Amino acid sequence: MLIAVNRVLNRYREILMLPLSRRSNRFAPPGGRFALLLFTSILLLHPARSEATFSIVAIDTLTGEIGVAVQSRAFNVGMAVPWVEAGVGAIATQASTNESFGPRGLALLRSGLSAEATLRSLLEADKESESRQVGIVDARGGRAQHTGAKNMDWAGGIIGDDFVCQGNILAGETVVEAMAAAFGETDGELAVRLLAALVAAQEAGGDRRGKQSAALLVGRPSDDHPEYITRYIDLRVDDDPEPIDEIQRLYHILEGTDLALAHIRYAKEYRAADREHLAEREMRRVSQILDGALEREETSAGTLNSLAWFLATNNSHLDRALEAARRAASLEPESFEILDTLAEVYFRLGRYDEAVATGTKALTLSRDDEYLKGQIRRFRDRRTDLAPGGTVDRP
Repeated sequence: MLIAVNRVLNRYREILMLPLSRRSNRFAPPGGRFALLLFTSILLLHPARSEATFSIVAIDTLTGEIGVAVQSRAFNVGMAVPWVEAGVGAIATQASTNESFGPRGLALLRSGLSAEATLRSLLEADKESESRQVGIVDARGGRAQHTGAKNMDWAGGIIGDDFVCQGNILAGETVVEAMAAAFGETDGELAVRLLAALVAAQEAGGDRRGKQSAALLVGRPSDDHPEYITRYIDLRVDDDPEPIDEIQRLYHILEGTDLALAHIRYAKEYRAADREHLAEREMRRVSQILDGALEREETSAGTLNSLAWFLATNNSHLDRALEAARRAASLEPESFEILDTLAEVYFRLGRYDEAVATGTKALTLSRDDEYLKGQIRRFRDRRTDLAPGGTVDRP
């Protein structure tokens, strides 16, 4: 009887997870309104959310970044599975998901318990532990993983040096093996490696029910910007036929905007702490982001403009910033904001005539803009200050 009820529940959960546009009368509950009421009552008695999925939890011990990436054939997986706090740990809770494992587990980690001790405490207090799947990494690099005996095949996980990957209702064990291999073989910052693991898992067969949602959540320690502790990167795709492709697209946009700014902020934070080698590493990340943006034909003018501005105002990689600003201007030639960026890059390069000319063009598109007028005065004043035959010093 219980098996039959569970099958009905799983079927109707699948129906409810479908977008409204994809439902039809043939999916209506047998027995009409009475059956629907009965089903609703059963759900109230059987509230566990099922997250058959694959995920990876990992840490970068150099930067302190810690995060979770996940994909599932369930709606809004980012709401339930990933839980992160830099300096504390990260948790993925799935299968017959006990979402309380997220906040409760982080509280246990925060109290000083290791990943293994935290997992043990959570499971001991849970009567349905054999239906759960959990992966935990703590801020010291400790790792723990649990796949209950009642998880549906294929289900299991792998514990690596600085990560845990896991999944249930998968095409096979090769899915988690592919995740582990891709994470270990990929260079770059933690988010890039986590996304590479998702791509590899899907290519190996992924969730055998299909695809619907994905999430990427990363926390990073910062004294100056505590908001990054729980949300350094926070991306979710709740309902899409290709959620991994979509979350990668969103990540590329984030790279050229908020993430590039974050790297610049960390560079300043490291310099203030006399950790110049780490500051240089952060600025190299910005340069790498720019290289990737320039290589992709689909990169938007807004992303290129943001990167050019960040680099120009930090006097970093100015030749590449000029390339980005010019390309942005070619994509949106009537944007006074983009022309202002291009003028700023020219100014930082010591090309004052071009800065004045470009700034003047920007002003024609936004007349009476006091900021743009001030920019042009700044460019002209700097040009005037140059002695004949003198050398040009970049600002």
